[in-house]
Amino acid sequence: MCVMSLATKILIVEDDGHVRRLLEAALQRAGHDVAEAATAREGLSLLDIYKPDTVLLDLGLPDRDGLEMIPLIKARSDATLMVVSARENVAEKVAALDLGADDYLTKPFDTEELLARIRTALRHRLSGNAERERVMVDEVEIDLGHRRVSRAGAEIHLSRKEYDVLAELAKHPDRVISHSQLLRAVWGPAHETRVDYLRIVVRNLRQKLETDPTRPRLIVNELGVGYRLRGRI
Repeated sequence: MCVMSLATKILIVEDDGHVRRLLEAALQRAGHDVAEAATAREGLSLLDIYKPDTVLLDLGLPDRDGLEMIPLIKARSDATLMVVSARENVAEKVAALDLGADDYLTKPFDTEELLARIRTALRHRLSGNAERERVMVDEVEIDLGHRRVSRAGAEIHLSRKEYDVLAELAKHPDRVISHSQLLRAVWGPAHETRVDYLRIVVRNLRQKLETDPTRPRLIVNELGVGYRLRGRI
């Protein structure tokens, strides 16, 4: 029932017909309405006509590089933008996120994972969770309005940088936030290459919040790209 209540319009922009059909079948089984585009031009046209809630974007399009599409889509629509691409290069993942993509899945991927990420993104979209004041992840509660963090009801003391990094992740649960995005937001543009600052803070956060800091489940690393605060799926 939960999945059906979140049924929305999803636009697939993918030049591989076989992949489009697989995605369409999985999405329709989950109760979503689906439109398809095989080129960047078709995708932008359908973006205006179909007005999707979520866009699944392949980067290897025949008439335009998918990275160029990201700012165009974000400028014309408030749809959640999820990149679904065979490109595994870390720099491309970072570029996609920095350009405005909300998430990035590398092919091949499990369709259940894709559906779970879509459900999470739609919950945030429909309820305004991206700007909500309280975020719950397992036993951890992040109170953005009062700058307080607790675990199992006990308040956890965080340094200013620790809280600011956690708050940035909490504003977009279950979305990868790139290293440079986090560094710009917390330390400022002059420090956006200092990934060592970020690693120290994340290590401290895991020590304070994770049940087993050596096997983190709350703050998850996307190797070479950034971090994700695991949301409820």
